Amino acid sequence: MEATTTPARQPGNSKIIATTDLAALKIRQQAAWSSGNYAVVGTTLQIVGEELCEALDLRSGSKVLDVAAGNGMVSLAAARRWCEVTSTDYVPALLECGQARASAEGLSIDFLEADAENLPFANAAFDAVVSTFGVMFTPNQSQAANELLRVCKPGGKIGLANWTPEGFIGQVFKTLGKYLLPPTGAKSPALWGTRTCLNEMFEADASSIKAEPRLFNFRYRSPEHFLDVFKTFYGPVLKAFAALDAPTQETLRNDLHALIVRMNRVGDGTMVVPSEYLEVVITRR
Repeated sequence: MEATTTPARQPGNSKIIATTDLAALKIRQQAAWSSGNYAVVGTTLQIVGEELCEALDLRSGSKVLDVAAGNGMVSLAAARRWCEVTSTDYVPALLECGQARASAEGLSIDFLEADAENLPFANAAFDAVVSTFGVMFTPNQSQAANELLRVCKPGGKIGLANWTPEGFIGQVFKTLGKYLLPPTGAKSPALWGTRTCLNEMFEADASSIKAEPRLFNFRYRSPEHFLDVFKTFYGPVLKAFAALDAPTQETLRNDLHALIVRMNRVGDGTMVVPSEYLEVVITRR
């Protein structure tokens, strides 16, 4: 997906430089995540939310905010631990999916449409703030990080699960980038899966940052099944294919298929591909 750019004059310099229109990029990203049905993919990732809640050592009665929650992966996990949970996303359809899941389990969760870069909550309102494979996709990364810190109380914890650049999903996005150039000046979401970026965004306001590499296994019927699901339901992949002509779509599909085959750890025709992510626990200063 491409964003518009606007020329900006660098302070003290007559040179014109291009800057990303983050508002335009956000609109395009929101459209991408609203397409397809991320809930089909998000449901398969549930174990990540459960493990993140354990890493945070959540206690009953804790006030927990799930940012860019999708269909409620961590929201459900925290509610199962008797926390007071608020689940937010900027895609209403995904919040509806999360609400349906919570109702089916009899879990009490507040669902609210909200932008991760402009959270509608008071300072220090939550004991824990969480996001799994969500906030990492915000266009203005530093603003999103500041918002996570702002709404987390001193001594509280921020828990994140972020795909790494080297892992399978990081490589999927790298492959997509060969066909669709990223917007000028836009930062890669996979930076959230690096310790360097986490330190830059959070270290000044954290008493500790723990980042442990973890693996999530994508288990599908076959590489072809995975590609069909992601082309149909996973917004960024769906939009990438839609932007290409038929011959280029086929080349992209072949490249993604080759990536899966290379990383697949089973040889029985099914797909079991480990994808590395960082499990992050930040303690607010």
